[in-house]
Amino acid sequence: MTGLPFIKMHGLGNDFVVLDARAGLARLSGAQVRAIADRREGVGCDQLIVVAAAEDARADVTMSILNADGGEVAACGNATRCVAAMLMEENGVDHAIIQTRAGLLEASDAGDGLVGVDMGQAQTDWKDIPLAVAADTLRLDVEAGPLSGPCAVGIGNPHAVFFVDDAESVDLETWGPIIENHEMFPERTNVEVAEVMGPNRIRMRVWERGVGITRACGTGACAALVAAHRREFSERWADVILDGGSLRIEWLKTGRVRMTGPVTFAFRGAIEKKLLGGEPA
Repeated sequence: MTGLPFIKMHGLGNDFVVLDARAGLARLSGAQVRAIADRREGVGCDQLIVVAAAEDARADVTMSILNADGGEVAACGNATRCVAAMLMEENGVDHAIIQTRAGLLEASDAGDGLVGVDMGQAQTDWKDIPLAVAADTLRLDVEAGPLSGPCAVGIGNPHAVFFVDDAESVDLETWGPIIENHEMFPERTNVEVAEVMGPNRIRMRVWERGVGITRACGTGACAALVAAHRREFSERWADVILDGGSLRIEWLKTGRVRMTGPVTFAFRGAIEKKLLGGEPA
């Protein structure tokens, strides 16, 4: 194949185009990222993932995460699990350490096609999420339409978790972008609507900043569990049911969050230079 090689992967339908830059790759422009992510004229993905040589000696690789709109974000749980699965298969091992802007994330083979990852410390202080002003993160004074009083959580990126009686009935297409761009969130925010179905079961739907509605969001599932436990709606672990399937989330007493779920290799291909408008910039 000619062109720029890639691997298409997904975690519960949260899909990625993974580029291997360990042998060198010029920086992609925002326009090029958007062209690749386009589902009609490009490859199509929620995020484009660039894997490069590790800067930290403890890590196997460095991972950069570019949203479909071309903007870079610090964390993506499902992408971390996908890249870990790729590395474990490549190296014949059962663990991997991935360097991200959110820190070093340790992943391991959980058996039966599942990959677990330690997503690090959950942030519950307003400065760390971050919020624009000092506020009680347990219940923010933020609302749009039927959504109000979210719990704010940081999992390497900001989340606003709204607890609702029926997650299916919420019009995320309308209210998601309004909350995403609310003045309370200087870096914008991911938006989750969560329906607690029991102490260990949560139904969640998500609007991801810079992407829109996605079938799954790993950091969003982590945020939903942390928020539910803080509100005393759930225990410290739960199965979070997303549009694309289920993730097992546990908020350890150390404050770290662990996520376990399936990974799928979809296909390999090559991106023609014409799609990129010539060479990467």
